Amino acid sequence: MANYAEHPIIQQALELLACEIQHIDTLQSPDAVKDYLRLKLGDRPHEVFAVVFMDSQNRVIAYEELFRGTLSQTSVYPREVVLEALKRNAASVILCHNHPSGSPQPSRADEELTLTLKSALALVDVRVLDHMIVTRSKVLSFAEEGLI
Repeated sequence: MANYAEHPIIQQALELLACEIQHIDTLQSPDAVKDYLRLKLGDRPHEVFAVVFMDSQNRVIAYEELFRGTLSQTSVYPREVVLEALKRNAASVILCHNHPSGSPQPSRADEELTLTLKSALALVDVRVLDHMIVTRSKVLSFAEEGLI
């Protein structure tokens, strides 16, 4: 399957959405964040764990893909996530990863990872605002589902 994110029109859409989410309060535009993440991660044939780092005004500092896994799992190291947040002086983060299977339902491991990262980041005063699971057609928000 071709990576549709490499298509020039998709690249333009990604650039526009990246600009939009960097210039607005991301909490007031979850749909823009979801669209951006779906275009970035939705068609990956393997799991990718990424983080959106934000400042104290909930403006995007950076989007970083931190870990790459296999078809069904990714190893995520909380220490590395904390170090990246500190390096960027982030006040908050949105965690995200894709499910190549196409099902956005979180696994028990996804829920446990979220709690672990939330606890680790809280130690350095970085808030976890959401954890989003991305598929080609849908993005599930832990915050919207009451899981965070």
